[in-house]
Amino acid sequence: MRLFKKDYATYEDEDLMRFFIKGDRKAFEQIYDRYENFMINFFYRKLWSDREKAEDFTHDLFTKIIDKPTAYDPSRSFKTWLFSVANNMCKNEYKKQEVRKPTRYEIPEDGLVKDQQDQPDREVDKHNFKEQLEKELAKLNEIHRDVFMLRHFEGLSLSEIAETLGINEGTVKSRLHLATKTLASNLAVFRETMV
Repeated sequence: MRLFKKDYATYEDEDLMRFFIKGDRKAFEQIYDRYENFMINFFYRKLWSDREKAEDFTHDLFTKIIDKPTAYDPSRSFKTWLFSVANNMCKNEYKKQEVRKPTRYEIPEDGLVKDQQDQPDREVDKHNFKEQLEKELAKLNEIHRDVFMLRHFEGLSLSEIAETLGINEGTVKSRLHLATKTLASNLAVFRETMV
């Protein structure tokens, strides 16, 4: 008689967490493989572009899950729950910092659309745009910056952002609108050069 072997890659996150809560370590390994780099990048952008801190926080995040897998409510989306926990860890870290370090938000390399036919001067324009976008993001207040980054860099939907931040979808929309409007206005000089 052949035993059925699970193909963990085919399971949804929520199913994997259910398996892990019942003691299936391989299910957790799949979750870890799916989200490790994703969360390192999230923490890197939120915690002053400090790679070592981002890796430490990612390790701490997954350690929390290992230590207390039942903290996850299987009726919730795992992805938004994970972002909620990670976001709260960042908030706690901000509180620990008596004098906040100057925040610099690193834009992911794949965050800007690439054109196969780019000319060198366009590459310079893109680099300048990326640099200026990072500066403008740092100027936004935290509530608007978080919504913008979760939407455009982490790829969360409006409802996922609402659940992650514990606010309603209408608030997400208004914050996103204001952040986008502010950034568009402050980066208007790039409109013609990037077209």
